[in-house]
Amino acid sequence: MPARPDSPFAGELFRSLAAEGRLRLDAGQADAAIAGLERTLSEVRARLRLLEHRQPGSAADLSDAVVDAVFADQLAPGRLELATVEIPKYIEALRRARRRP
Repeated sequence: MPARPDSPFAGELFRSLAAEGRLRLDAGQADAAIAGLERTLSEVRARLRLLEHRQPGSAADLSDAVVDAVFADQLAPGRLELATVEIPKYIEALRRARRRP
């Protein structure tokens, strides 16, 4: 499924390029990029969990993490959810594009 036209993500494009052999990375570069994307995906999921468990209008938990998650969601509604769909596509593409040593 292609990303929305207004989406900042290009996961499908990366997957296509990797499948066609037009996206190739040395193993070290690919591994580093994959590790970074996995950390990012973990952070996005953590923010979504905070948003799901937060009581709207409640000042009970105003930790920096909650404030950051709420702020990100207000600036770009739905982008965190979209990121959880798109980031794994990048990871898959990089695994395909990884050249064996």
